Amino acid sequence: MELIRSFIAFDIGEASVLRNLAKVQDVLLGTGADLKIVKPENIHITLRFLGDVTAEMVDKIHNEMGQVQFHPFEVNVKGVGVFPNPRHISVVWTGIREGANELRAIFDQLEPRLQALGFTPDSKGFSPHLTVARVRTGRNRDALAEQLRTLEGFEFGTVKAECLRLKRSVLTPQGPIYSVLRETCHKT
Repeated sequence: MELIRSFIAFDIGEASVLRNLAKVQDVLLGTGADLKIVKPENIHITLRFLGDVTAEMVDKIHNEMGQVQFHPFEVNVKGVGVFPNPRHISVVWTGIREGANELRAIFDQLEPRLQALGFTPDSKGFSPHLTVARVRTGRNRDALAEQLRTLEGFEFGTVKAECLRLKRSVLTPQGPIYSVLRETCHKT
């Protein structure tokens, strides 16, 4: 039985936002830190990582996604931060200002539906963000942390969230390859 590594997300379809994300990634690389950059076309807002699912489960998940109520909304991408903290950086992310409450409301509708399908509760909860880089080692960590402080208020732009997507993630040595399995769109 084939298992499909999957997650539910909103894609970033706005070219100007993707360009701004790439610019900041270049600045971060300039620190000499040991970073694995997320390809701009792979940057998305993850609502829920699902892990390995069966092909049969894909339709059930899509059906539950279709039950989620929302209207298209604006997502403002602003600021840069880190997980878990500035002293030990493992992930660099951009923040979401406008649209964060709508994203949380969608997560709050999805989560019990996914649990009813047998998924375990998301132990981390939901924190709206876009992952832009992962830190591999501590090389030049101080330079990275200093550069990140200068980007705290960086304005990336705004995207419209209207298509909730169930995506496949295939891991390769060159990085993950994402494809859309199913989507639920709400157009204005």
